[in-house]
Amino acid sequence: MKLVIAEKPSVAQSYAKALNITAKKSGYFEGNGYIITWCIGHLAGLADAAAYDEKYAVWKYEDLPILPEKWQFAINKGKENQYKVVSGLMNRNDITEIINGCDAGREGELIFRFVYNMCGCKKPYFRLWISSMEESAIREGFNNLKDGREYDNLYNSALCRAKADWIIGINATRLFTSLYRKHLNIGRVQTPTLAMIAERDSKISMFRKEKYYTVEIDGGNIKAVSDKISDKDEAQNLQAACHERQAVCISAVKEKKKTGAPKLFDLTTLQREANRIFGYTAKQTLDYAQSLYEKKLITYPRTDSRYLTDDMHNTVIKIVHIASKFAPFSNCTDFKPDTFCLFNNEKVSDHHAIIPTAEIENISLAEIPNGESNILHLIMCKLLCAVNSPYEYETITAVLECGGVQFTAKGKIILFEGWKNIEQLFKRYIHSDTDRAEDVFCITKGETVTVSSEVKEGYTSPPKAFTEDTLLSSMETAGAAETTDEAERKGLGTPATRAAIIEKLVQTGFAERKGKSIVATHNGISLVSVLPEKLTSPILTSDWENNLAEIAKGNYPPEQFMKGIEDLTRELVTTYSFITDEDRAIFRAPREVIGICPRCGSDVHESKNNFYCANKSCKFVMWKNDRFFTSKRKEITKKMASDLLAKGRTKVKGLYSEKKDKTYDADVVLIDSNDKYVHFRLDFDGK
Repeated sequence: MKLVIAEKPSVAQSYAKALNITAKKSGYFEGNGYIITWCIGHLAGLADAAAYDEKYAVWKYEDLPILPEKWQFAINKGKENQYKVVSGLMNRNDITEIINGCDAGREGELIFRFVYNMCGCKKPYFRLWISSMEESAIREGFNNLKDGREYDNLYNSALCRAKADWIIGINATRLFTSLYRKHLNIGRVQTPTLAMIAERDSKISMFRKEKYYTVEIDGGNIKAVSDKISDKDEAQNLQAACHERQAVCISAVKEKKKTGAPKLFDLTTLQREANRIFGYTAKQTLDYAQSLYEKKLITYPRTDSRYLTDDMHNTVIKIVHIASKFAPFSNCTDFKPDTFCLFNNEKVSDHHAIIPTAEIENISLAEIPNGESNILHLIMCKLLCAVNSPYEYETITAVLECGGVQFTAKGKIILFEGWKNIEQLFKRYIHSDTDRAEDVFCITKGETVTVSSEVKEGYTSPPKAFTEDTLLSSMETAGAAETTDEAERKGLGTPATRAAIIEKLVQTGFAERKGKSIVATHNGISLVSVLPEKLTSPILTSDWENNLAEIAKGNYPPEQFMKGIEDLTRELVTTYSFITDEDRAIFRAPREVIGICPRCGSDVHESKNNFYCANKSCKFVMWKNDRFFTSKRKEITKKMASDLLAKGRTKVKGLYSEKKDKTYDADVVLIDSNDKYVHFRLDFDGK
């Protein structure tokens, strides 16, 4: 009997269907010589620090660093019952071999090995490695199982990653939490990512916009613009010198250009484009793509390749024709796809690029949730664009001279839409903005035109805050400039982990979403400012990712990688052993200034019960429950306090008169005689 371990119940069900197994038991399927059970993500993981010594349950600087000599595993909370099922099946006498059917990647390998090792299983195991959940692909995978030991290097890479995250996370988090007396969640990858966000935010806040001017001349069918001019008088003089004058074309250069079809999606480019077009977060896109994969509608999404393997040629031709008929935005049912550029075995490691499967012709779009439908259409659009003809156009750049100054005009003429036609049809289908038409004009060298002119104002633009699109791009290329050409991997995290990294920064309160942007919070900015560069620099983390990739290939010793992690941890604990109370104050959120103290001119802040002067030697305070207000069934609000400080009075509606048993409106005036208490009076004249 063969035991198959799937990563989740839905995948186990797909395996069972492909192998014609219908008998479902408690926690597994059984039939035709197979038992198919499942993990629920990570059933087991590295044990917490307290498992090694009870003293680690309390966070103390004196106990650092924590560097396990013999690593322990633990069952993850809430998954004990399924672990018992899997463990019991692994140790059943009639089970002769195990098949690792978890996701074909680094994390899937780790999920299986953790359970296999924790169960103490010694039975031979094999690897199911597939990139599609179509039944034909599943059956082919089971007919071509690999020896599980062939993936030992991949497991070593995954294990080193998990151990490194544990060591850096636990030690750095406990170290800086103990020092600053505030829970500071620090991670091997998330902290450099936070540093990038904080650095971008800093550049934006430090930016000071500068006004500039340009002069635009208009010759009827052509408009040309001067370079930026900092002085307004100079711009106005140029405008006057050109108005209703002759401009002569001193050069007109035409150039025919081509833009080749785009590459297929890997996970990161899919997440980036989905964020740009639909506003989806990286996690949303990954969740939608994973669901589509489990429904057999797309291939494996957690890939870092944008190419297909050579043996997929016939399959791809079939899928392209299905997609061209199925896609509601396609008008290319009779075209001949050019698939040559899609294939490159050398650029496919674990999984090929994301494409639809032939199953798309067997579904109804109405049955697919909107988010998944959008992602499926986006993937189909990319495939149809990728096999289409180049986009051809002609640019024209003309330089006109007027008033002794040169003006530039640029235009573009589309010669052949090619793959851009599909892209534009897709954008119209989803009601997205289509590409703006370029200016078109005709002029030759030596030609003169009479022009009008006007001065236009503009401002220099600050750097843009990160969106998930641009953050993913920066994570992918972080450290690239400092990475040697021989290193194949670079960046922060992997396609499969970047979404979770971004979500964790938001969940822990170090970053937040503001509209489409992702910005660092006060705590996030403060955290980055107190950490050493080794924890915030993307270069070191990028080097680690490169080393992990080399471990997966068998080209880098795991022991050497772990030694570097442990040495860094010891250095951190030794270097950071003491800070002052003044240092700790950096995490105190800046208090909102309600107004200016009328006595000393210092800031006035709000507390739970009052509005007080920040100057400790000044006794100015306005109590929210001042009897003047409570007798009228009111309390001083922040808006009222702000008005009282700024104008000495505030309009208050709904004041209660106990004598007349009704409410009324009036101005309340602040009276401050530098006594212990301030006083108030009513004013019905509003003067």
